[in-house]
Amino acid sequence: MYTVRTVTDQAECESVWRSAIPEESVWDLWEFRDCFQRQFQRPLLFLVADGDQGTAGLLPLSWVQEAGCYGCFPGEAWEGHTWLEQNRLVACDGGALTALLANCPAAYHLRYLLPLESLPETEHVVDEVGYLFLPPRYDYELENYFQEFSHKSAKRVKKELAAVESQGVEYCHDNFSAYDHLVRLNVGRFGERSYFADDRFTESFRDVARLLEERDWLRFTTLRVGGEIAAVDMGCVYGGTYTLLAGGTHADFPGVAKLINLHHMRRACEERFDQVDFLCGDFSWKKLFHLTPRPLYLLTNPPAVAGNEPHVECAPCPE
Repeated sequence: MYTVRTVTDQAECESVWRSAIPEESVWDLWEFRDCFQRQFQRPLLFLVADGDQGTAGLLPLSWVQEAGCYGCFPGEAWEGHTWLEQNRLVACDGGALTALLANCPAAYHLRYLLPLESLPETEHVVDEVGYLFLPPRYDYELENYFQEFSHKSAKRVKKELAAVESQGVEYCHDNFSAYDHLVRLNVGRFGERSYFADDRFTESFRDVARLLEERDWLRFTTLRVGGEIAAVDMGCVYGGTYTLLAGGTHADFPGVAKLINLHHMRRACEERFDQVDFLCGDFSWKKLFHLTPRPLYLLTNPPAVAGNEPHVECAPCPE
């Protein structure tokens, strides 16, 4: 039998998070997620299941008003959907998970979840698929990786990349000033559909970049073609994983996205990383490049009416 308590004070939420969430990836770090919380300022609702042996589960939520439901903390939303991946729900067993979900006071839509042992496999609903490159699988040799391609496919990819390289390419690494170029390229390519069309995302990622730079985890990669900035990617290295968090490409340089991504893969082999995480998103190059799929999951119940605030006393977010 479990008792579920509600935590809404941000300092207490942080304490609960740090005690319950293992720091296995950069997505698990409170400081990383707080970069988004500072900008979006969502009301917090952390549900904690207590049992005879202490804390048995944690459901960390944020109220996403425009979607009319709870999302995973910190509730950063783009077109009504949260962005951060590899979200965790902590539950020691099915009873703890059931108690947590039953005590959520309004609808929830929890995306990009890692598999949960306390949830039966038959109830794991795939949300989206992320894609990984695994250097150890190829003995850290990119040419071994290309053996997975058909001869015709490999030839076509290399020909396309050679066409870009023939214009003269140059890579620059770890220049923080590249951030503004990344934003400009992304907005120029996607317009209002860009994450960076929302100032809250722009400043959240800027805060993320500062955090990663302070800890020496930041990786900026700028690709120039013919002297012009054609692509910029922002990533980080944490625990043997190289994660590409955001990027932008110039529409005048076809094939440049494939070129910079192959550069990341080559660099990962040279530095012997465990994996490169290219995140979710159904971009054709990911399947073309034979990346390893990793599904992330969804827990949801019928959505509430947008703007219909749940009846929960939430402490104001700090300035």
